Amino acid sequence: MEYAVALILMALAIIFAILTIELKDLIYMVFSFAIMSVAIGSFYFLLNAVYLGMFQMLVYAGAVVAMAIAAIILTRGREE
Repeated sequence: MEYAVALILMALAIIFAILTIELKDLIYMVFSFAIMSVAIGSFYFLLNAVYLGMFQMLVYAGAVVAMAIAAIILTRGREE
């Protein structure tokens, strides 16, 4: 059972990493990055690395994504 969950999490991380690179819209790229980070954090939990999983989810899926969304929203529509 754990093997199947690990394969699903790895597949999700790879798929959303590719989507993060290939998507054209920045908001979709950030959301794809967030899902990839959550999948990687969940994989760490599966490997019993609880602190690393929490760090991954809090810092990368939380803070980095929030800053990226704020930067996109604040700079959108300003052309010089």
